[in-house]
Amino acid sequence: MANSIVVGPALPHIPWEPKPSGCQDVVWRSERNPIIPRDLIPSSNSIFNSAVVPFEGAFAGVFRCDDKRRHMQIHSGRSADGVTWEIANDPIQFVCDIPEVAPFEYGYDPRVCFIEDRYYVTWCNGYHGPTIGLAYTHDFEVFQQLENAYLPFNRNGVLFPRRIRGKYAMLSRPSDNGHTPFGDIFYSESPDLTHWGCHRHVMGTVGGWQSTKIGAGPVPIETTEGWLLIYHGVLTSCNGFVYSAGAALLDLDEPWKVLHRTAPYILSPQAVYECVGDTPNVAFPCAALCDADTGRLAIYYGGADTVTCLAFAYVDELVAFTKANSMA
Repeated sequence: MANSIVVGPALPHIPWEPKPSGCQDVVWRSERNPIIPRDLIPSSNSIFNSAVVPFEGAFAGVFRCDDKRRHMQIHSGRSADGVTWEIANDPIQFVCDIPEVAPFEYGYDPRVCFIEDRYYVTWCNGYHGPTIGLAYTHDFEVFQQLENAYLPFNRNGVLFPRRIRGKYAMLSRPSDNGHTPFGDIFYSESPDLTHWGCHRHVMGTVGGWQSTKIGAGPVPIETTEGWLLIYHGVLTSCNGFVYSAGAALLDLDEPWKVLHRTAPYILSPQAVYECVGDTPNVAFPCAALCDADTGRLAIYYGGADTVTCLAFAYVDELVAFTKANSMA
């Protein structure tokens, strides 16, 4: 598309498939789904809810790999094209100089965000309950772990890709110690990635597909219209939780202010690989690659807590859809 509204680098080599003929949806699935099967590496029971970024002309990422003991682990991976992946069979061994934080209990649902000169990884980290772990890497080989961002209980920690008013910024979803039946999105900021404060409520649950809880998904995308946030929403059905995805536009300077937010979902579990698996009825977005020149968007999401999938959109169309179908 011409006249892209994305603020960011050109990434012409991201995965891409044109919208299928006759498709009326603003987001469409890859015909190659699931792109990462549950058993890609010998140790894995499932590979899902994972994060991908451009790296050295190709792609790298961190992946949730629940092993055959059903322990939740985080592994690193590389890909030439963003679709075919080589994932390390052994989990990441974080380097941590903080004795109280260093013991690894569990880790899941990572995100990766490039800020200034390094790649930051956030994940749900076990520390007397779930909280937000934080680490950085320059090469996806050595990962230096920092202080946990928050007290338990918290999930879905997602960094913004640049400082806002001189501060690091993060979205999160305060939770409980189990399969949380509630959850709103909050904004926090930090001068040093250690001390977090200035907490602000961003948005909460509403009816329908996002009536039980919501949480931030991929790293927000800067546009001339605001921060484009793809997020998940959960409906409690007679058969359990149903995870879908929506989109919102946040103010560029005060991201806790919601400018627009989709009333309809943009992606919901309808394909077999989203409806059938270890946790049925889940489409859970965790990463997105965007080419600023064309507005092409490749969205990575977990299917049924079992496999990793890929969907596509144009940022310009998604922003227009969000504004035209907004509840805010």
